[in-house]
Amino acid sequence: MKFATWNVNSLRARADRVEDWLENSDVDVLTIQETKARDENFPWSMFEMAGYQVAHFGYSQWNGVAIVSRVGLEDVQRGFEGQPTFGKNGVDPQIEARAISAVVGTKNTDVEPFRLYSLYVPNGRALDDEHMHYKIEFLEQLHNHITSDLDDSTRVALTGDWNVAPYDEDVWDMEVFLNDGLTHVSEPERTAFRAFEHSGLYDVVRPRHPGPEVYTYWDYQRLSFPKNNGMRIDFILASKNLADDVTDAWIERDERKGKGPSDHVPVVAQLG
Repeated sequence: MKFATWNVNSLRARADRVEDWLENSDVDVLTIQETKARDENFPWSMFEMAGYQVAHFGYSQWNGVAIVSRVGLEDVQRGFEGQPTFGKNGVDPQIEARAISAVVGTKNTDVEPFRLYSLYVPNGRALDDEHMHYKIEFLEQLHNHITSDLDDSTRVALTGDWNVAPYDEDVWDMEVFLNDGLTHVSEPERTAFRAFEHSGLYDVVRPRHPGPEVYTYWDYQRLSFPKNNGMRIDFILASKNLADDVTDAWIERDERKGKGPSDHVPVVAQLG
């Protein structure tokens, strides 16, 4: 069984690329972030015609998360217990469409089922911005939710765009970030991310691809991709029971090439 995560930066704008990649990669389950779609304009039929069940959480032109699976999709949950609300400029606080989970692997597979999350962690925007406080609270509440009943039997994977580069090797030049006071690498962000690792969740890519330059994101500006000025901010974190079943994991760098790519690329894990 093969599962993956991909921030597509507007699913409707990149439907053809996603459809082609699913066919060529033969992925069984894909978690998607930044669908930027409401349920009524989500391309349900594209996935269903290819044999995938679909769960989507989105109600505006921003955010949006989804899971598509051809190996079962059960007990769908939109959001998570304790997820913080956000609102500004007089808008009433609400639960944003940043988290969805489901149990996958319940059919047509020899792999034991597990709960899979598609996560789009808030971008802090600036170190002193209210979005940064929201981001840290989001990560802390997600950590509380996941670890409240985490034990040796737990089978769970947290996937998606975390908007955190937890280690210096996860960005092309730490001096640029430090000198400019940029987000994604601050200690509060890194501490919030590493709390998941300290609690028994495992990055399934890093052990197989140690060292720098295993990036998942390149800005559209300043020739970032040709210069390889990238960041690693998209992750698959798995509980030990599930991580032990991962036989390979990698990043699909070539999906940043060509016409109309997302600024992120897929991250893939193979089970069994």
